[in-house]
Amino acid sequence: MPGASSAIHLKPAAELAERVLLPGDPHRALAVAQDLMEQPKMFNHHRGLWGYTGTARDGEPLTVQATGMGGPSAAIVIEELIALGAGTLIRIGTCAALASSQAIGDIVAPEAALALDGTSRALGANGSVLPDPGLAAACAADAAPVVAASVDVFYGDPDTGGADVVEMECATLFQVAKLRGVRAAAVLGVSDTLLGERRRICAEHLEALGLQLGQAAWAALSR
Repeated sequence: MPGASSAIHLKPAAELAERVLLPGDPHRALAVAQDLMEQPKMFNHHRGLWGYTGTARDGEPLTVQATGMGGPSAAIVIEELIALGAGTLIRIGTCAALASSQAIGDIVAPEAALALDGTSRALGANGSVLPDPGLAAACAADAAPVVAASVDVFYGDPDTGGADVVEMECATLFQVAKLRGVRAAAVLGVSDTLLGERRRICAEHLEALGLQLGQAAWAALSR
């Protein structure tokens, strides 16, 4: 299945690192970059998809690049990052808990993503899609392993297939990585619970959770 051969939607203004963290939110991209890097430089700001490259704590380059919301936007960004040389990608995003075993503020690591979204299925996913096993194990060292349902809607009542958490991008990331022969995994923060009435994290704690996700992903890369 053909992918990107060059960057059309990203406009690189700095070097891309082989290791990339992928928040959805551009503001989280900036916060995580400032937390994990020395003197981060803007990698991309085209289409409001902020990205940064800098020197990480091990002295090697690291990129943090926002993907936007949902599979279609994430697929474009991920394909173009891979075309530019990315080889290890970790999503650092939020999810909603579907089971009482997860609470707001918890950090979880998907061991599989159910392809219940249009993008991953258009890319050939069928059933569940798996992350890179070694990278996923590193992510799960300090996070609870879960099955994530990747869906197309934030509001509404989508089919979640009996998953532990629901989100919108993991199946797309894992499927693109599988097609392109790169490593991918995810660490997710529980920002909502969907047991009965929806409960949502407050803005202050969401900002702190974003930094925790960056730290968790960095720890996985360092193992």
